[in-house]
Amino acid sequence: MTTPVTPVRRRGARRRPTAPLLSALLLAVLLTGCGIRSTQVPTDFGPAPSRVPCALSGPDISTQTSRGVPVQVFLLCSGQLVTVDRSVRIPSGTAEGARRVLVAQGLLDELAETPSAPEQQAGYTTAVRGGMTVTGPGPKDPEDTLRLSTPPQELTSAALSQIICTFSDSAAAQDDGSVVLGGPGTTPLRRYECTTDVRANPTTQSPPSTTIAGV
Repeated sequence: MTTPVTPVRRRGARRRPTAPLLSALLLAVLLTGCGIRSTQVPTDFGPAPSRVPCALSGPDISTQTSRGVPVQVFLLCSGQLVTVDRSVRIPSGTAEGARRVLVAQGLLDELAETPSAPEQQAGYTTAVRGGMTVTGPGPKDPEDTLRLSTPPQELTSAALSQIICTFSDSAAAQDDGSVVLGGPGTTPLRRYECTTDVRANPTTQSPPSTTIAGV
């Protein structure tokens, strides 16, 4: 009778890894090489950002311009001035001088409005406070003058930058885009400009201006 021979494993021999084990080892090496630490604990980093900063969706913009005359105002976003679409109501047949003031007041009101929910989600804010009014020229003022109920020098740099850049890009400005602005009564007038530096740094760069002589 032949006795079965039991295979003898040589001392020091290693057991060959199975296919699943090889796959796990290979995955660990790849993760380590990519700088990712492997973990057995599920991770949740939250949802991806839903909006790009300072980027608005088309539907929100269209609803802003559905009533009245389409205009643009400058809001603050990511430390800069960025245009958004709005609208103002101007009665038909309004004379040119009165039209300028109505446009300026409408723009001022829009600047003071709290940004819409989509705009806030995209990072838009405003430094212009509500309750401010604008009137046309006084008896001795140039015909293109606009006077605010709050003296311009009392406004923050950001608020003044928003107002000047918004006015300069509208019918409230002169043909060259400059804005003649003053406070109430007979306070001194200045001619303001909206520059590239102001748009890029409205909180630190006030709109450049020059004094209106003889007023």
